[in-house]
This record gives sequence, structure tokens and C-alpha cells, in this order.
Amino acid sequence: MTTIGISGSYGGLNLGDEAILASTTALFRAAIPDVEIVAFSRNAEHTRLHQDVDRTLCPRTALREEITPEIERLDILLLGGGGILYDAEAKTYLREIMIAQACGVPTFAFAIGIGPLDGLEEQRAVRDGLNMMAGVTVRELSAKRLLEEIGVKCPVVVTGDPALLLTPEPFTDDMLRLAGIPDGATLVGMSVRERGPAAPELGESEYHRLIAEAADFIVRRFDARVVFVPMERADLREAHTVIARMAAPDRAYILQGDYGPRQILGLMEHFSLAVGMRLHFLIFAARCGVPLMAMPYSPKVSDFLDALGVVDQSMIGEAHAGSVLADIDRLWDHREEQQRLVADRMPEIQEMAGRTVPLVAEVIRQGRPVAEAALMARAANGGEIAGAATST
Repeated sequence: MTTIGISGSYGGLNLGDEAILASTTALFRAAIPDVEIVAFSRNAEHTRLHQDVDRTLCPRTALREEITPEIERLDILLLGGGGILYDAEAKTYLREIMIAQACGVPTFAFAIGIGPLDGLEEQRAVRDGLNMMAGVTVRELSAKRLLEEIGVKCPVVVTGDPALLLTPEPFTDDMLRLAGIPDGATLVGMSVRERGPAAPELGESEYHRLIAEAADFIVRRFDARVVFVPMERADLREAHTVIARMAAPDRAYILQGDYGPRQILGLMEHFSLAVGMRLHFLIFAARCGVPLMAMPYSPKVSDFLDALGVVDQSMIGEAHAGSVLADIDRLWDHREEQQRLVADRMPEIQEMAGRTVPLVAEVIRQGRPVAEAALMARAANGGEIAGAATST
């Protein structure tokens, strides 16, 4: 039996994170026979009910002496994926990683996103924690660049987001009607997000007004209905704020209900266009071949567009309504061209996303003695790294 721990922002808080866990568990079950998966979740009960895992626990409410025996029985502890190492949360997510490293359990950064990471204390914590890992994979080139800047010496490999490999479930016409969304109409999906620690670039910009103008343009120009897809609970409030500023709020809908990431993937197939901010909303659109236009708020979104070969847009805090509406209009006219471009790029992007699990499997195959020897050698070759090892 191989026992793998996975620690991340799981527990039903964000559909993108749920997509990462759902895809990751499926990949490991396909790659490693007789595997036990233990999820370190922010809501252990939600993860137990909604994900294909064998055990769940919430490290945020557990004492060190309670969580240590759970970690000691692991063959490896994965951190990630997703954008969890940023100023407000980095040290929290590194807590069980430090416990694992003190216990001699190999740790591995699994397709993580990094930043914003401006605090020196947080930078040091990330540097020291990742330098003691058996492997580090990131989903964006900008994340690798940032890790190099803060002094991470462990080799960093750019792979891809596991959600790119998730398979959809049907979102039927009956499900659309039950959600109050008219079938047979031209539907355009939209995604917004809140300001917060993970998106400080939004600042105090008038992005609600900007998105409302974009939604009104879509309604008039394409005789369409816009459907706001909340990727987490806070998005509901943001969507209501946008609709309140629209001239045609009666042509806008907010998807309500408890849907899983595979169902949202299925919903994408009903959209003629996707316009949004959330990274995984855009990943879902690309995965389903829906023409997309991003309103980037973070480098991780821009990096994904670069990987697709899609022309980057202005950062949401810097964009003007005229340029955004012109971009939407241009995309509509050339949507089939973008679909072909993304379809050509998608196999390579998915192949990169599939590289992470084999790297983890190789660390597991080597076993603890080999992994520990490599970590000790790495620590011996870097004074700061060795110091970090003793501090755990």
C-alpha cells in the first residue's frame, strides 16, 4: 500500500481547487496500484463526501501532536496544487510540510502557484520549506521565476494545472432549466472575483462597472444572455454587484446551486463565449473548446493565456471600457480561429500537466532512504537550507 497525503485549499471553498483535487486523485489512482489518499482539507467532511479520497483531516484545527502521527504514516506529502503560497496563507500551508520534513517524510510541491509574495518573512518560509523538498513543480513560468528570485535552490519544473486533465460530466438542458437559465438562447459565460490577498492588483479599480458595460455590450451585440458562474461563494456577491450596474439586468443570470467541477465543465459546453477573471473558469473554457477572453488580474492568468497562444489583454485594473468592448467584438468575429488555435495547443498543455504525477511516483519508488540522502546532500551544499532543516 502506498499512502499519499495531499494538502491544499480543499473543502468546497473554490471550484478550481476542487477540480485540482478531483483530477489529482484520479491521476494517482490510475498511476499507482493500491494507493491510499489522505486529504488535508479546510473542511474534512466536505472533502470526504465529495472527493475520491480514503481519509480526510483538517490540519487547521488539529494540534501538532494530533497531526504528527497522521503524517508519519505517509510515503509522501504533497503540497498543492493551486495558488496557495501567497502572503496571507503561505506559512499556514507550510505548517504540515515542516512537520513532515522533521519526521523524514518526503515532501513534494505539486503544480503550485506562487504569489503575491512580498513579505520577507513569508519569502524566507517558502524558500526554506521548498528547498527541503524532494521535488518542486509549478504550473506557471512566472512562479518559477519568483522562486528563483527568493532563493529556492531545489530544481523547479514547470508542468501544468491538473484541472486541465479533468473529465466533464453532462450539464443537461433540464439542469439549465432548473437553474432558471433559458435553453435555446445564445449564452455567454462570465466570471468575476473579489478583491483580496490573492488579488491585490485589483486595488480599488472600477472593475464592477467595466464588467457591467462588457455584459451589456454582449447582450446587445450578440442578442445573448450572460450567465455568471461563481467559482467560490464570494463571487456571488461580486456578480450581484455587477448586475446591479447593468442597463439590461433582466438578460443576466447567476448560476445557483451546489455543483461540482465536472458539472461546471459540462456547463461550459452550452456557452458560445466565455469572458472572465477566474483562472479555472478560463481553464474550463479552454478545456471545452469555448472561445475565451480573459480579464487578467494576476500573472498566473496571463501565463495561461501565453501557453494557449491567446493574445493577452490589459490587466483588469488598467483596462478601459472601449478597448475591452473592442476586444470582445473582435473575438466574436474570430472565435473559430481561436478555437482552432487552442485545439492545436491543448494536447501539449495537457501533456505538460500530466508530467507531475510521474515525477512524484519516481520519488515514491526511490523510497525514504534515497530521498533523505538527496535532501541531506542538498542541505549540506547550502548554508541557509541546512539552517532551515534544523529549525523544523
